[in-house]
Amino acid sequence: MARAKLRYVCQSCGASQLQWAGRCEACGGWNTLVEEAVQEGPPRSLAAVSTKGRRIDFVGLVGSSAPAPRRVTGMAEFDRVCGGGLVPGSALLVGGDPGIGKSTVLLQVVAALASGRGGANLKCAYISGEEAIDQVRLRASRLGVAAAPVELAAATSVRDIVASLETIGGPDVVVIDSIQTMYLDTLDSAPGTVSQVRASAQELIRLAKRVGFTLILVGHVTKEGLIAGPRVLEHMVDTVLYFEGERGHQFRILRAVKNRFGPTDEIGVFEMTDAGLSEVPNPSALFLADRRGDVSGAAVFAGMEGTRPVLVEIQALVAPSPPGTPRRAVIGWDTARLAMVMAVLDARCGLAIGANDVYLNVAGGLRITEPAADLAVAAALVSALTGDPVPADMVVFGEIGLSGEIRSVSQTDSRLKEAGKLGFARALVPARRVRNKPGPTGIGMNEVDHLQQLVALFKPNTGRRKPDGQSFQN
Repeated sequence: MARAKLRYVCQSCGASQLQWAGRCEACGGWNTLVEEAVQEGPPRSLAAVSTKGRRIDFVGLVGSSAPAPRRVTGMAEFDRVCGGGLVPGSALLVGGDPGIGKSTVLLQVVAALASGRGGANLKCAYISGEEAIDQVRLRASRLGVAAAPVELAAATSVRDIVASLETIGGPDVVVIDSIQTMYLDTLDSAPGTVSQVRASAQELIRLAKRVGFTLILVGHVTKEGLIAGPRVLEHMVDTVLYFEGERGHQFRILRAVKNRFGPTDEIGVFEMTDAGLSEVPNPSALFLADRRGDVSGAAVFAGMEGTRPVLVEIQALVAPSPPGTPRRAVIGWDTARLAMVMAVLDARCGLAIGANDVYLNVAGGLRITEPAADLAVAAALVSALTGDPVPADMVVFGEIGLSGEIRSVSQTDSRLKEAGKLGFARALVPARRVRNKPGPTGIGMNEVDHLQQLVALFKPNTGRRKPDGQSFQN
């Protein structure tokens, strides 16, 4: 008979230790070890078990079964991130900072499904382990979805939830808010611990795949921005969505980082209002709504988020630094990438940026990760240093190498088409094989193959010759 022994399990990585310590030896996390009872006993080999396993059947890669139909919510931004809608029998994990709007958007999603907004009236259930039913009803009334036929419940016992959902004619979509509040009575550990989160999620996912309903799990995040609990939780589900946004901005970004039924790195843009989250069908126009084109230190970057082109404004400020270490402040971009661009400008172009305080901001609260933003950041930095603004009708994109060369990026035509729709007439892009060729939408092309050419465009009064006769005034 296996006996229970006390172990100290890290809530970040799941590592187990015999004694408590302030720092986990596996992941280096502080104050993450929690006492749990672990069942231990001598391992039993398969050869020692008298009952043999059932023989499995192997099939070919090509089958006759039709693909699973999508359950369209009617919220275009949410359906876009999910790959076209929810798949029956799938499990989704939605994570985000506290108060960012996870419960709000999921309540709107199940209300839209239950009301037939996507074309089919589906039976939806919303199970809350953090709030009482009256609290959920208050939120539904504020969002204007109180009339939707959504079934509500407040429960934390996985045994009770499984007994309620495995009946015939059960719901088609189930939301669990949140997985950290669920517990199994077969485990002695407290709710929210690694073992409880892993076991509870496994039971719910197994039930969803057996019965055929779509399971949506809400997950808390740590201070590093990762979903709390064991890392295996993200491997167990089919789709992982992160709800991002700055508290000072009204925009919210729903980003797919894993999707077995659609593209990854796809985003959906929402705007937080008094009546909940509203969809933003054209995020580029919204991100550039407050832009002023006659200010130095600003450049419009034409980026790609999944399959969607998005235009955002990158703002830079270069200020004299007091004696000591110059300050670097970055919002919405990688700090290490900024340091690399500044080093290339200093070493390859002879600019003295490193001795100044540098502030960089991506307006609108969007976080950019692709290297194609290097050239736009460099343009904003040089513009802030020289005081010469980037033309208001120009977009910039391109990757910068350590030798100062400008490298081409993918999906150039999609970026330029989005810029043409918003009225941009010029583009500063990496040099192509055929120079000075009009863009796909008739946009004038300023092509550069080295960072020195970019710097020369910002110095119209120094008497330096523009490479190939180029200038912003062309």
